[in-house]
Amino acid sequence: MAAHFKIGELVWGKMGKYPPWPGKIVKPPKDMKKPKGKPCYFVKFFGTEDHAWIKVDQLKPFQPHKEDMVKANKSKRFLQALDAVEEFINKKKVPEALTTTAIGPAAIIKRTPSGSASSFHAAPPPSTLQAACAHLTTASETGVTNHVTLGMPLASVQAADTTAANGNITPIDKRIGFLGLGLMGCGMVQNLLKTGHNVTVWSRTASKCDIFVQDGAYLGRTPAEVVSCCDITLACIADPAAAKDLVLGPSGVLQGIRPGKCYVDMSTVDPETAVDISEAVTLRGGRYLEAPVSGNKRLSEDGGLLVLAAGDRALYDECNSCFQAICRRAFYLGEVGSAARMALVVNMILGSFMTSLAEGFSLAQRCGLSQQTLLDVLSLGPIGSSLVEQKGLGILQGDYEPNSSLKHVQKDLRLAIAMGDMLHQQTPVAAAANEMFKKAKSLDQSENDMAAVYRVYE
Repeated sequence: MAAHFKIGELVWGKMGKYPPWPGKIVKPPKDMKKPKGKPCYFVKFFGTEDHAWIKVDQLKPFQPHKEDMVKANKSKRFLQALDAVEEFINKKKVPEALTTTAIGPAAIIKRTPSGSASSFHAAPPPSTLQAACAHLTTASETGVTNHVTLGMPLASVQAADTTAANGNITPIDKRIGFLGLGLMGCGMVQNLLKTGHNVTVWSRTASKCDIFVQDGAYLGRTPAEVVSCCDITLACIADPAAAKDLVLGPSGVLQGIRPGKCYVDMSTVDPETAVDISEAVTLRGGRYLEAPVSGNKRLSEDGGLLVLAAGDRALYDECNSCFQAICRRAFYLGEVGSAARMALVVNMILGSFMTSLAEGFSLAQRCGLSQQTLLDVLSLGPIGSSLVEQKGLGILQGDYEPNSSLKHVQKDLRLAIAMGDMLHQQTPVAAAANEMFKKAKSLDQSENDMAAVYRVYE
């Protein structure tokens, strides 16, 4: 028989692979509809001040299990959460809460009170998030000074139906948020601003926002604040772990999600991560679109990326002007996970080809052939392309300024190989390429362009 808890009762809530975390059963906000599925309770977690629906079989009474839980987790954030529980008890709020009537169980949202350290400050309470919008400032008002430092076969594919015309764009009349100003993100934000979009930016490295605030962007203090203040929030993050932390971590995206808020994740992640983030956002009443991009730094600056999208089709259509600003073509691929799969396949081919190209240049040199002549032959032959010319020239000149980071290509090779394993699909060529990229990383080439895999052959 399922356990029953009362509003205000202290509990331990567990989600997936993460450790149990202290929380309190609370009454959900009126706009937080009970999700369909297995019975669960609405829990507010101590320490993170976040909240989520937790399955009833993943809940335990606080006091009877406290000793075992404390022995199993000694992380700093966990101990801070326990201090918050003790403070709550000392203020004698528990007896008042326990006099209320029991509430019935209601499916789970994958929000995890992580035990790991976070680079985010604590988010403003939900009731003050709208007020926090008043603190967003432009360069003309502040001169960019006061920044806060924050620490299975697929369904049939629908063909591309969006073509960019970067010089002729009518920007959507909505506030656009952008999280992550890395190798690709900077170019995308610049093109959004150039085409007249109302953009609010955030980066873990606050100084990266300066140039965009000078160009008219607004500055968000936390991911939660950006999401709360914007209608559609785009994000471009380095890897699955960082993408999840951005959404689920303290002061993260999930804390700013309310019914109708839109989140578009343009990071290249595995399909499982895309589905997890989608569930977390939609169970909070938000709308979700995965939209990883294919391209490199130069293409992001030129508005020449490809967008591979899946999820909320209506949201995909609403993002039309944004996609026109940052890409030359957008593809809608169906259900969530489809875009992640396509992006990994594309990048697997890219990484494998780059390894073969580097190997060919190395072999030509060993044979006493001119690498320049090889590049000329390749460029004029059937595989001639801007990719061959740019990477070949980089190898010849020893110029590995990052255009497509080696570490990110290796990450995608790894994820693609893992996807193949799950589907019992052999990927021996990609596996061999992955080993060469791993070797290049061991030679301190992670931050260089993917063409630096050539260094392995020197």
